[in-house]
Amino acid sequence: MRYTNPLVEQRADPHIFKHTDGHYYYTATVPEYDRIILRRSTTIQGLATAPEKVIWTKHPTGEMGAHIWAPEIHFIDGRWYVYFAAGNAEDVWRIRMYVLENAASDPFTGTWQEKGRIATPWDTFSLDATTFTHRGTRYLVWAQNPPGTDINSGIYIAKMADPWTISGQPALLSTPTYDWETRGFKVNEGPAVIERNGRVWMTFSASATDSNYCMGLLSAPSSADLLDPASWTKNPQPVFTGNDATGQYGPGHNSFTTSEDGLSDILVYHDRDYRDIVGDPLDDPNRRTRVQKLYWNADGSPNFGIPVSDGATPYRLAAHNYPEHHIRHRGSQVVLESGTDDLPASQFRIVPGLTGSGTVALESADDPGHFLRRQGAEVRLERNDGSAAFAADASFRQRAGLADAQAVSFESVSRPGEYLRHQYFQLRITAAADDLGRADATFRLE
Repeated sequence: MRYTNPLVEQRADPHIFKHTDGHYYYTATVPEYDRIILRRSTTIQGLATAPEKVIWTKHPTGEMGAHIWAPEIHFIDGRWYVYFAAGNAEDVWRIRMYVLENAASDPFTGTWQEKGRIATPWDTFSLDATTFTHRGTRYLVWAQNPPGTDINSGIYIAKMADPWTISGQPALLSTPTYDWETRGFKVNEGPAVIERNGRVWMTFSASATDSNYCMGLLSAPSSADLLDPASWTKNPQPVFTGNDATGQYGPGHNSFTTSEDGLSDILVYHDRDYRDIVGDPLDDPNRRTRVQKLYWNADGSPNFGIPVSDGATPYRLAAHNYPEHHIRHRGSQVVLESGTDDLPASQFRIVPGLTGSGTVALESADDPGHFLRRQGAEVRLERNDGSAAFAADASFRQRAGLADAQAVSFESVSRPGEYLRHQYFQLRITAAADDLGRADATFRLE
């Protein structure tokens, strides 16, 4: 399960829906803000090159005539629905939420009918609708300007009477109060929901859509009343932010899907690969759709890590004989440890070897340009100095696992016949001549 980032260029606010027909359906904001597009593929990576169909275009006048933003596609009670935000052609910032419906089993066919605006009790700026079911009840979650405040948007939730109508009084779950939520604008928007480990987790995006953009997290017990704001807890710190080392800025407006094998949760989001923007960030077209694995901590909470570098997504390397332990670096020291604290330090990209000839190298996810390198019998994480000695010491031949052919082992290029292995929870390059050695030199890619 590897993906290559960016998945799709110039597509913001991405939403990927895995359907029971074996396809992933993808939609996102286009930089012209004038239409809704749809792609599908049997794999997530396949969405990168899948044909794109325009399923709806903005109105020439009036409502739904400008700023077509943040579409999401959902399959509800046998019909397809697209939720999106739109402005008025004569008043582009009069942004509200709307719904399309398609009764065909194949959303690339049939007719997309406009079900109209999602009415809320307050006729104010509103956007980023998403929907989910919990304990048999369907909810809508969205961002809206709380009436009579200087807040750009907060996060609301309400029950739904049908896929385009809310019922009852909405509850305001979150408003931007922390510094990281109020940079440029006072924004909580782009909610997304995933339920795991006895809690409902709701991500949201905060601050202006430039390099300040980041993701926050709300959560509530699965047994709680989701309409009661007191049920929800907000993390005091953002959970996903820009990263200078990997060259990723302004990550946010995410959705969740699952991997092709159904075993992993996948984080879908957009960002840019540069910090500085000339002019209004909303006029900059270069937000890109990206994907990476979402991990879970021992306490059941999600661990987002960092927005990884462009290119192949990284692995964690779990020990064959200590499956809860993974290779990680502590500075330049390389060890075998359990847990997901400092997750990025336990992620490595398998890249072409520095000596070529079919070899591979293990590059740090959180410190690009640094590789696992043999020094004597020890393994260290060091920056590539460009030397032939470094290239040889940091290159390996990837083999079938010595203790499990479904796993992998890494034979040293500079010491043929010796392997990357753990001994007393330190990483070393030594022979693997007996059963213990072969087990110590076998790793599972996660």
